[in-house]
Order: sequence, then C-alpha cells, then structure tokens
Amino acid sequence: MESVQRNLTAPQRYMLLDGLRGIAALVVICYHVGEGFATSSMDQVINHGYLAVDFFFMLSGFVIGKAYDGRWSSNRLTIGDFFRRRLVRLHPMLILGAVLGLVAFALQGFVQWNGTPVDIHWSLIALVLTMFFIPAYPGSPYEVRGNGELFPLNGPAWSLFFEYIGNMAYALILRRLSTKALFAVTALSGIGLGVFAIGNGSGTYHLGVGWSLGDYNFIGGMLRLGFGFSAGLLMARVYVDRHIRGAFWICTAGIVLLLSMPFVGDAESGTGWFNGLYDTVCVLLAFPAILFVGASGDTGRERPGGFYDWLGRLSYPVYIVHYPLMYLFYAWVWAEGLAFAQCWHVALGVVSLSVLVAFVALKYYDEPVRAWLSSRSSRKYSVAAPSKSV
Repeated sequence: MESVQRNLTAPQRYMLLDGLRGIAALVVICYHVGEGFATSSMDQVINHGYLAVDFFFMLSGFVIGKAYDGRWSSNRLTIGDFFRRRLVRLHPMLILGAVLGLVAFALQGFVQWNGTPVDIHWSLIALVLTMFFIPAYPGSPYEVRGNGELFPLNGPAWSLFFEYIGNMAYALILRRLSTKALFAVTALSGIGLGVFAIGNGSGTYHLGVGWSLGDYNFIGGMLRLGFGFSAGLLMARVYVDRHIRGAFWICTAGIVLLLSMPFVGDAESGTGWFNGLYDTVCVLLAFPAILFVGASGDTGRERPGGFYDWLGRLSYPVYIVHYPLMYLFYAWVWAEGLAFAQCWHVALGVVSLSVLVAFVALKYYDEPVRAWLSSRSSRKYSVAAPSKSV
C-alpha cells in the first residue's frame, strides 16, 4: 500500500499504480459492506474482494523493488534505514486504526459478538498489543471480539502484519537473491498457493485467509504474501517500460470485474474447487498482467496532486480506518435483522464516511506525523515527503 517512484532520483512516479491501489481499496470497502449480509462465502456480494490483498502484496513487492533495489550498494542504505522508513510509512496509521477500533468497541459496550462482556482492561491490552503489532491467538482474553482475528480492534491490520514480514524478508534475504533464485521462490510459492486454494486449505474453497491464527489461516497468509510479494519484486527487476494508452481504465475494469465475480461452483455439491482455481488464476496470471499494464500506462498530463495521486495517497488511510465503522455498521444491521435493501442508504453513508475520515486522517494526522518523524531522522537517507513516500 505505498506510493511509488520509478527510481532513486527521478521524480516521475508510477502514478497509475497509485490510482489502481486506491480503486482496489474502495472495492475492499464495498466487499466489507457485503459481509454484513452474507450467510456464507458463496453468497457474499463483491465475492472475491479479498483478492485485493494479493494485488496489494504484489504491488508492494514491485514498489519496494523499484524504490530500494539500487540503494543498497556502497552503503547508501542500511537495514536500519530501511526499517525506519517502513515504520514511518506504515505505523502511524496503524496506531490510529487501533485507537478508532477501541472507540468503536467501547460504543458497542465492550461486548463480543455473542454478547459476552469483556473487561475494559483486556480491551486496553488489545490496544497496546495492536500498537506493537503482536497478534492475538483465538480464544485468548485479549482477542476481545471473539471472532478469531489477529487484531480484534481492527481486523484488516492483519495484511499489514504480513506486509511487515515481507519487508523484513526483503531486507534480510530476498534482495540478495539472483533473479533466477527469486524466480524459483516465486514459482514455488505460486505452486503452494495453487495447491492450497484448489485443495481447499481454507475450508471454504477461497483464498480469504491470513486474518487469524486459527486453522490454516497463517499458512495461507504466508503463501499469499510469498507469491504476491516475490512476484512483485521479480517484475520490478525484469520490467521494461512500455506505453499503453487507456491503461488506467483497462486495469480498473479488470480489478472491479475480477473482485466482483460471484462464487464459482458450489462448495456443497463438490464443485467448490472451481472457485479455488479461479482464485489461483487471478493471483498467478491476471494480477501480474494488470500490474504490467498499469506500470506501462501513459499518464498524459497527470502530475503529482492529480487524480491518480489522490487515489494513491488516500488508499492506505481508507483501508486502515474503515473497519471500525464497519464494526458499528454490522452491530446495527445484525441487531435489527436488516436486509441490504432496507439500509442501502446507510451502507452508502458508511462508505462515504470512511473516505471522509480517511481524508481527514491523511491531512491532519498521517502526513504531519510522518513529516515530523522524517525531520527527526539524522541518517544520510531521510524519509521522503509523505505524499511521495514509498
């Protein structure tokens, strides 16, 4: 979930990719709205919205490769510099998302979904653990919502947990690999991902895993990260600039259509593996193609501060702050027993409010905090300006 630069010195950025990241984040919000009305993974609206995370992982790998691969030689960048930059880029919004999650949980009366009350001190412990990115184990006292989430105050933070793992793997191992070795890692993780999806490792014939430590979630999350992030890094190494007109709208249509596809097959009749195959094809083939076309897009007269840039800057705040609002929305919908047709206007309001809260958080919290943290850095590689950071 980063803004991207073509190389170390050039100000030209892959602005279309910024915009596509924003489009995917908006689709995720719509997918989460649908969770409030789904009875199973098969009737979920925007059914494959969870695959946006795989696209984010791939995009992050591409971004990291383009932004940092040339900086390690001659001690121009140290591992400490790299980790400092990543923390400054990602962690302020993570902390805000956790605080908002605690506020939402308080408004719900500090009770789990089944009505079990939770002591306030366990909620505060969950807040601190989330701030330090320590995941909750299902059934533990600090897994306060009782839904098995890694981070019960803000569920989507799970993907940032894996993002950090990917960043560490890159700094310590992946950047040192030859292109052939990186290809082998990508291929093996892709095979593993396909076996997991088609072989029903999730238990529901889809790749919407990684958000919990229960069952095979963590293994599935690592496979998703392993392929997506390494494939992005590999593409960053071998990609050659092209110029494709209309790339943004082509890729936008592809993302929306792929993520909105209904469940393929029927898990109850034994054809659910078709859906696992669909997920595999999307991640292994379709997303790399979209990333290639998006990176090759002609931005025309677009400049930083334009439409693509705005979407990109807003994508991470939208992703990380919207779910506390979803918790409140779910609680209301379930308590009242509402169907979507009865509250579509409220759902639209939740989506709009999520974007507004994200914009306010970006302008008055995230960017100022990152700018302040950047100014405090005395290292030879200071952190880039917030709206252009990687």
